[in-house]
Amino acid sequence: MYQNKPTLCVLSLFQMMKHAWDSYRQYGWGHNELKPLAKKGHSTNIFGNSQLGATIVDAVDTLYIMGLHDEFKDGQEWIEQNLDFSVNAEVSVFEVNIRFIGGLLAAYYLSGQEVTGSSILAEFGTLHMEFVHLTYLTGNPVYYQKVMHIRKLLAKMDRPNGLYPNYLNPRTGRWGQHHTSLGGLGDSFYEYLLKAWLMSDRTDTEARKSYDDAIEAIERHLIRKSNGGLTFIGEWKNGHLERKMGHLACFAGGMFALGADGSPDDKAGHYLQLGAEIAHTCHESYDRTVLKLGPEAFKFDSGLEAVAVRQNEKYYILRPEVIETYWYMWRFTHDPKYRQWGWEAAQAIDRYCRVSGGFSGVKDVYSSTPTYDDVQQSFFLAETLKYLYLLFSSDDLMPLDSWVFNTEAHPLPWPSVSVDF
Repeated sequence: MYQNKPTLCVLSLFQMMKHAWDSYRQYGWGHNELKPLAKKGHSTNIFGNSQLGATIVDAVDTLYIMGLHDEFKDGQEWIEQNLDFSVNAEVSVFEVNIRFIGGLLAAYYLSGQEVTGSSILAEFGTLHMEFVHLTYLTGNPVYYQKVMHIRKLLAKMDRPNGLYPNYLNPRTGRWGQHHTSLGGLGDSFYEYLLKAWLMSDRTDTEARKSYDDAIEAIERHLIRKSNGGLTFIGEWKNGHLERKMGHLACFAGGMFALGADGSPDDKAGHYLQLGAEIAHTCHESYDRTVLKLGPEAFKFDSGLEAVAVRQNEKYYILRPEVIETYWYMWRFTHDPKYRQWGWEAAQAIDRYCRVSGGFSGVKDVYSSTPTYDDVQQSFFLAETLKYLYLLFSSDDLMPLDSWVFNTEAHPLPWPSVSVDF
């Protein structure tokens, strides 16, 4: 049990990061990810068929923040000597942006050192935060202009119930199926509207208004309270609300808290409270399992609340979103329960996910004898361990009035960045 000893927690998380990194260094170096039981490299189709060292690029800023400077130097050297995007492969533009561009930018800003000898930062990128920083660092306005063009087009489009559907046809410029969620597919769009406003030193009022309007629509159409009093974020599908919340949507508690200051109509207290309610619901999704780790998705119907029903939704793949919200809520309220909840999660991860060759996801959080999926995700080092470490660190480490985190937890400085084209 957490007993208000953050220094001991920080030391434990430091050791967890060392185990994850050293295992990857020994068994999967240069591969995108690690199979910690098979003790060999691993990759998924989001990276195409290329070995891009995703774990290295994703983790170097966490290493730097934790003071693991020898490990940071190893990663930096691999990036300088081996990272090469000139490959013929189909990759996820979104994932390349948040993991690679975000990771390289963060490592540069934190260390003050170039972390790549090539021009890859000018070759990739998709989303608002990263594009603004690319323009700022390169002096080339094209990145900023492109993202602003996309934002303006989206602002002009009709939105069903004021919501942005998850699918847009890039050829026709029309919405695809009307599926709206704050989980996978839709989450970072709303987050980046808010963070665009923050990065502009709160001068990008267009981004702030787009965020406020979207959040108002989300609250009206997607957010509900269960019979047991749990506030959850459902998914809008084919004209009705599905009373199911994904682990990915748990990031929204932190987003609501981050966006509370600056809310219209003196609603700051309301959104901070909403963030707290989402944090509580997501903690319940962890607490109602055998392993005290949260499932991929959980339902609120037929008498079940915050519990996964389908077997293919009972897995935990080392995801960070719940811990991310704990960290934001801790920073804004200093309520000790968030450190307590974070420590519960850290202990559960260390107990049930640690294996000799790193950390693995588990296939059923409701089983006392879970089987492993044998994947150490790069985001475990980039996000989960970083947010846990920051949760038990001083507010002076990565203060929120100086840094804004992209959706892969890579910190970018603000409000020092200004773009005027």
